[in-house]
Amino acid sequence: MFNERLLANFYIAFEAVLANKVRSLLTALGIIFGVAAVIAMLAIGTGAQQEIMEQIKLVGVNNIVIEPVVEQTEEQIDENSNLEREKNKFSPGLKLEDAEAIRKVIPGINKISPEIVLDTYIVKSGIRRSAKLVGVSPAYFEVLDFDLREGKMFSEKNLIKGDPVCIIGRNVAARFFPNENPIGKMLKSGSQWLEVVGILEERIVSESSISKLGIRDFNMDVYIPIQTMLIRYKNRDLVTEARLNDDEGGGTSNYHQIDKMVVQVAESELLNPTAEVLAKMLERRHFNVVDFEITIPELLLKQQQRTQNIFNIVLGAIAGISLLVGGIGIMNIMLASVMERIKEIGLRLSLGAKKNDIVNQFLFESIMISVSGGLIGVILGIVLAHLVSTFADFPTVITMSSILLSFGVAATVGLVFGITPAKRAASQDPITSLRYE
Repeated sequence: MFNERLLANFYIAFEAVLANKVRSLLTALGIIFGVAAVIAMLAIGTGAQQEIMEQIKLVGVNNIVIEPVVEQTEEQIDENSNLEREKNKFSPGLKLEDAEAIRKVIPGINKISPEIVLDTYIVKSGIRRSAKLVGVSPAYFEVLDFDLREGKMFSEKNLIKGDPVCIIGRNVAARFFPNENPIGKMLKSGSQWLEVVGILEERIVSESSISKLGIRDFNMDVYIPIQTMLIRYKNRDLVTEARLNDDEGGGTSNYHQIDKMVVQVAESELLNPTAEVLAKMLERRHFNVVDFEITIPELLLKQQQRTQNIFNIVLGAIAGISLLVGGIGIMNIMLASVMERIKEIGLRLSLGAKKNDIVNQFLFESIMISVSGGLIGVILGIVLAHLVSTFADFPTVITMSSILLSFGVAATVGLVFGITPAKRAASQDPITSLRYE
């Protein structure tokens, strides 16, 4: 009997909503836009956070990056406050010896990965393409979390003797060895023929990550032992002696032996203090010339993530206010509906309907409006998120939790803001209601 009364009240509420389609739709607009805003904003925020986490993986965990400054010019202020340029002081530049000194002296270091990059070209079977030739140690692949798809890592013999061997990126393998296994085959890079000993797993890198982090497309790189690079390609340390006799101190020439050094620290808490020690140590080794730059990508990205979290909270609050306004709109319209339907309420009460029946009827109406608005809002939010991803070239991630959260809030808003009009409708006196004009 109780269920039958509820079902009857639901049918009456459903007919009332259908009878006033335009008013019901306008009432639900606040809910529709509120739910759509919540889903779209959370999708944008989640996409941004996911991109930051992917960037952290790309630069490695607990890494400190040391890069050379090619041009080093010191300035001082004279008595008349005019800036005068001084000749550059001599510095040996960033060298492999620096990496070895860091490994021996500074505690809490997991791995050190020096790197030398050479712009070159790859030639095979009449195909030629520009590429990056990268001289590295095996620690490079561990620090940046690279995995071998096939083949093997450089052997100790390869590293010591500077053998002409290489590990290639996935796209190099696909482009130059489309119908054969590259392992053991020869590939010409620049002036040297290299034997392919390994292939890396594909590393997906977005355009935004390349621009923001200054990283390369790893899939088109050719990796060789760093000693191979120094012996068979280039070694800028050999020009150091010539620089000593240069009155201009080398000008803007790149005198650094290596192009980058990545230092992996054991604990995240040690990143800042280790970076400070590294700066002082390198400055001393470079005769007080600061011709290097130290950055901590993970801390920068985490700071960006914290900023993004605050931004997401603000966006969520704004979208939540939209839902609140939508709930107030439902309450106002339902109160107006009560005043319009006083005779209907009086007639139902006089025919035996209980006050609970009237309450349930108006609650069902407000919940139906909010739930239908929530459903439309979910669809609109998903469409908006896809439009942002497509036309703004910004990553968006729609999660089930954001859909359930926004839809649940919409249904709750309908319930909460429908109680007052429902109680007001149920409090009407049947006789007075029937006489109401």
